[in-house]
Amino acid sequence: MPKAWRLVLAAIAFLATTASASGTLEFQIIVHPTVQGTKISKANLSALFTGKTSRWGDKAQARPVDQSARAPVRRAFTATIIGLSMGELQLYWQKRVATDHVFPPPTKSSDEEVLSWVASHEGAIGYVGPDTAIPESVKVLAVVD
Repeated sequence: MPKAWRLVLAAIAFLATTASASGTLEFQIIVHPTVQGTKISKANLSALFTGKTSRWGDKAQARPVDQSARAPVRRAFTATIIGLSMGELQLYWQKRVATDHVFPPPTKSSDEEVLSWVASHEGAIGYVGPDTAIPESVKVLAVVD
C-alpha cells in the first residue's frame, strides 16, 4: 500500500475513534452521584486514569475504572483524553508498576459493568459509549479543555 494511502487511512481511523463530525466525544464520563461538580477537565481525567492523582478536588478518594483494551470506547477515550495509543499506554503502565508500584485502574468488559461498578463505589469514575442510556444511579460529567 502506498505511503499516502496509509496516512489517509490512519487519519480516518483516528478521527473515527475520537470525535464525530459534530465535535461530540465518542464516550460519556460517568461518576458516582456523591462526586461533586458537573464537569471535569481533560487534564484531570488524564491524571486520574494514569495514576498521577488519586484524589478529587475535595480530597475524596477517586476510583477510576477502565473498559477492556479491546473496546472501541477505550481506544477513543485513551486517544482523546490520555493522548496515547493502547500500545503506548500499556508500556506506560508497565513502567509505572515497575518503578512506582502504581497500578492501572481495574477493567470491566462492558458499558453495563462500568455503570454498575461506578454506581456501587463512592468516588468512582468511568466512561461508557456515547449512546449508552445513563441510569439515575450515576451522573454524567461534561468534559472541558
